[in-house]
Amino acid sequence: MSTVETTTTVLSHVPVLMHESVDMLTLDPAGRYVDATYGRGGHSGYLLSKLSATGQLLAVDRDPEAIADASTRFAAEPKFSIKQANFADLNDVVKQHGWHGEVDGLLMDLGVSSPQLDVASRGFGFSRDGDLDMRMDPDSGVSAAQWISTVSLGELVKVLKEYGEERYAKRIGSAIVAARDEKSITRTLELAEIVKAAHPRWERHHHPATRSFQAIRIAINGELDAIHEAVRSAASLLRVGGRLAVITFHSLEDRIIKRALRQPVPDPKIPRHLPQPAQEQHAWRVIGKPIKAGEQELAGNPRARSAVLRVAERVL
Repeated sequence: MSTVETTTTVLSHVPVLMHESVDMLTLDPAGRYVDATYGRGGHSGYLLSKLSATGQLLAVDRDPEAIADASTRFAAEPKFSIKQANFADLNDVVKQHGWHGEVDGLLMDLGVSSPQLDVASRGFGFSRDGDLDMRMDPDSGVSAAQWISTVSLGELVKVLKEYGEERYAKRIGSAIVAARDEKSITRTLELAEIVKAAHPRWERHHHPATRSFQAIRIAINGELDAIHEAVRSAASLLRVGGRLAVITFHSLEDRIIKRALRQPVPDPKIPRHLPQPAQEQHAWRVIGKPIKAGEQELAGNPRARSAVLRVAERVL
């Protein structure tokens, strides 16, 4: 689990289900692998340790701080390269890299990294005060503060209900709109207190603003659309026999992955807006049952409690 002692503290990111995901993915030490969500490089570092001299790893992340971390940490590693991009654009990134249809293993860790949560200025969390930003890429899109300042009550309630699965979405949404009409909401603790005051019943061991912060973060980053697009592209990126490993952190993400693994491989000759023809053979073979963090990992990293790992192999 990451900690922050002061504004200058060096942050530690503990990768979730690292051994389970990478061990099930790297069947060929000389293969080509993609880490679609670099984060702070925990999975990438372990994956690199399992590769032979001819193995290769391409990492992707939209966060410029992640790119800076990778550029320093693996600067002298010839087997490693990184590209700044939204993983919704994974198909284009891998194609430009010359690996389309030739990837041996693709890893997606869909969680927010600990440094993103713990650095107050990023605005993802509410354990300490910071700018209400929440953008994965601070250089693009609108911040959470900007979004809240203009969103309609109806849209806000919809986001809280669908992306946060918040039972009291209407009550909380109304409180946020009433507060923003009085003054702009620009700080994380400010928003957290508004939600806390409006929330009539809290879940045990969960801050009442947890679901609302998740919902707003998902909305402004287009996270679910990005997951849909990335997992839709996954089969065409992998060679037959290649594996996909996905770590999800809430039911919305996990539902997308479960449904995607039931779908046939899309025919690249057919435009994406047109329906794919029915195929008798399944595109994926699911490997084992979903995996969750064990007691030892949870003791050292409580944020792993909601993580679910699913692994599948391309068979068509």
